[in-house]
Amino acid sequence: MSVSWRSMDRTIHHINLPPGTTVFTGEQKIDKVEIYHLIYNVENLIETEYQSIGEIGTNREGINWYDIRGLHNTEVINAIGEYFGLHPLILEDVADIYQRPKFEEFEQGNFLVLKALSFDLANRQVKQEQIGIYFRKDMVISFKETQDDLFASVRKRLQSNKGRIRRKEGDYLAYALMDVVADHYFVVIDEIEDVIDDLEDKILEEPDAGIKQEIHYLKKEVLLIKKTIMPFREAIGRMIKLENPHISESNLVFLRDLLDHNNQILEMVETKRDLLNGLQDLYLSELSFKMNQIMKVLTIISAVFIPLTFLAGVYGMNFRYMPELDWPLAYPLLWGIMILVFLGQLWYFKKKDWI
Repeated sequence: MSVSWRSMDRTIHHINLPPGTTVFTGEQKIDKVEIYHLIYNVENLIETEYQSIGEIGTNREGINWYDIRGLHNTEVINAIGEYFGLHPLILEDVADIYQRPKFEEFEQGNFLVLKALSFDLANRQVKQEQIGIYFRKDMVISFKETQDDLFASVRKRLQSNKGRIRRKEGDYLAYALMDVVADHYFVVIDEIEDVIDDLEDKILEEPDAGIKQEIHYLKKEVLLIKKTIMPFREAIGRMIKLENPHISESNLVFLRDLLDHNNQILEMVETKRDLLNGLQDLYLSELSFKMNQIMKVLTIISAVFIPLTFLAGVYGMNFRYMPELDWPLAYPLLWGIMILVFLGQLWYFKKKDWI
């Protein structure tokens, strides 16, 4: 599905609706909304899974992380927003999965929209999942479309109490979640590079028409990655430049490191685009080489038969007076001459390295 069709689909869902209206624009990917709550400090960690928004109690002392999975139920999303006092525009962006990655400041906290990427090797397709992250010093709320635990590595770090994450505030947890999303970009690019290597081997062995389509499709997928990462980089840059009460100055160094990673990813994406362009040129060159080889063989065959056809044509004429026709050895002699001409041509072609 092209970007233009996605944009059109989003427009249709939001037409004639006031700003801040929560409308889910995607496909339901989970049976019901799941809510996971982690509250932690240096000494303690408590994990809870809620079956409904009504089970959520008052935030306890420590850093509260609410991991919301499933965006299809707008009633639950609105209830979560009302419970935590989230701005209606945040809820609108959470439910609209066609949002561009961005960073927004609000009085009570900050909000991020990200795109988590994965690569479907069977279909050679980059898949997107929208991630929303609302954070302030004492709380982080993450919103995602699917049930899979994308942030399992962050959860394990909290459980093991290793490193600095349990000693930091909510803005550092938000950074850790962003870092996981960025790390998956590296994985996707590595998987695409493996596909490019396979295509190169196929082209060198036996190029076919299907490879051209695969190259063209991969170029579109790489362009999609670029369109995802560039606004993510802009969002990080904005977070670094702004003086924001919900972002500690000590965490800016980690955000700058994340910005460097995004720049590195963009460079890798550009490299993959260049490789695909080179692969397309290699494909055309291999096709041209194969065609030249075929034409070379056909030309040599034609060149061999030109003098033989001439001799056969001369002695195939129906003139009455042709003295050679009366010679007893004329027929074997003509065969001998034709064989000598044939062998002489092969020797000449071999000497010139034409065959």
